[in-house]
Amino acid sequence: MSQGLILNATLLGLGMHPAAWRDRDGPASDYFDPAFFMEVARIAEGGLLHALFLANTLAVDEENFERPNLGALDPAALLALLAGATRRIGLVGTATTTYNEPYNLARQFQTLDHLSGGRAGWNVVTTFVPSTAANFGARALPEGAQRYERAQEFVDVVRSLWLSWQDGALVGDKASGLFARAELARPIHHQGPHFSVRGPSTLPRSPQVHPVLFQAGSSEAGRELAARTIDVVFTARNTLQSAQEFRSDIKSRAQRHGRAPDAIKVLPGLVPIIGATEAEARRRKLRLDELAGDAELKKLALRIGVRTQDLHLDKPLPFDLIDANQAFRGSQGFRDAAVELARHERLTVRELLYRNGGGHLQVIGTPQHVADAIEHWWRAEAVDGFNLMIDVMPDGLQRFVESVVPILQKRGLFHTSYAGATLRDNLGLEQPQ
Repeated sequence: MSQGLILNATLLGLGMHPAAWRDRDGPASDYFDPAFFMEVARIAEGGLLHALFLANTLAVDEENFERPNLGALDPAALLALLAGATRRIGLVGTATTTYNEPYNLARQFQTLDHLSGGRAGWNVVTTFVPSTAANFGARALPEGAQRYERAQEFVDVVRSLWLSWQDGALVGDKASGLFARAELARPIHHQGPHFSVRGPSTLPRSPQVHPVLFQAGSSEAGRELAARTIDVVFTARNTLQSAQEFRSDIKSRAQRHGRAPDAIKVLPGLVPIIGATEAEARRRKLRLDELAGDAELKKLALRIGVRTQDLHLDKPLPFDLIDANQAFRGSQGFRDAAVELARHERLTVRELLYRNGGGHLQVIGTPQHVADAIEHWWRAEAVDGFNLMIDVMPDGLQRFVESVVPILQKRGLFHTSYAGATLRDNLGLEQPQ
């Protein structure tokens, strides 16, 4: 099924930039105010964006109380609220396979899928923040290979539960008294290394059969999980060449698993910082950076596995320390994206902080500049679209929808109406087999 450019709005606290909460209008408590999220959803759907994409943060350590937590609210609960406030936009929530059970999670997202009319998606993560383990009684975060082994079985169980009711299982014939055909809603009888699940699900299939599967992971194990099972891959890519290589690799792996290349979409993050002029955009960026203080420096150190004091603003990254850290358990994708950009363009730490966009591609400029960058990556077959990481919410999203979306539509890159009623339809994905 062919598909144009995909654009999702990622909801991260009050904005992607660490200083968003200080720069924007409105109280700092807006990040748990229903009215804030409903306004963001209205803007995104008005701009015909494909989906709202929610983070899920299970520990406070990454933000360290210096900013609103990027994923403080439970995504399933928040997306249920937004399902009633929207009609066509997709609703994607992040949930970990490391600290959940398949049956409960399958039921949560299948419920959301039904209540939204087939617009739900689950972003599969394995959790890379070590301190999360202490909140679930575990001694330490499992090694990456162990997390992904569990994740693959977890996803298999969830999909089996979602498909445990066959087509036609729900009859609802009042005259005969036949509600459902039990023989078409069978237990899955899963027995594996990590889980034992009988099933079936409590719910029949949704209008899109089951929620769309997203995944954020760029390690070898993450790529294999994506290629085998996932519909949409969210990644961090800072250079065009890296994005091209990653997308090509994912689609080649998908083919080796018997899937069509177009059956899987690749969406890097994009941080657009928009001004009416380039100078205005750069002033916006500078203002935000000054308000943030050293927050980005601390996060960079955490993401690449070194101490903050190992980073010197006017020197290159300490590549020797980064390479020597065999105990690193954070996100390999975030680390690789930052290190590759610094190496490729020979950036100092100060220059990297300005360019890195919290780990994602960053474009600072006019709406035309942002649209040009999107088109360039799209036509270079580096992406199927982007997850937009908006600097300040809702202002930054409003700017994008009002100024960048019309340019992309005029160029024939972005749709002018939703293609269908379900998220799967709008992403150009085939029905699950």
